[in-house]
Amino acid sequence: ETYSYYGPLNYLTWNVGYHNEHHDFPYIPWSRLPELRRIAPEFYDNLAVCESWVGVIWDYIMRDDVGPYNRVKRPMPKEE
Repeated sequence: ETYSYYGPLNYLTWNVGYHNEHHDFPYIPWSRLPELRRIAPEFYDNLAVCESWVGVIWDYIMRDDVGPYNRVKRPMPKEE
């Protein structure tokens, strides 16, 4: 799963928090990702967001169940 972060740290990191928007449109420049979200709220306003970027980094370092080897695994769709 991936989440976007819309807090003030985006001003310091070239909008890297606009993660979902970037993956949907990788060729849109970082400076235009907030505009993308503004003009397409029906696609982004209902998605889960990361409220604390610092909290995510803390969890990544400190929690055993979060890290580079933990991924969401979905069942394969059944063939009909």
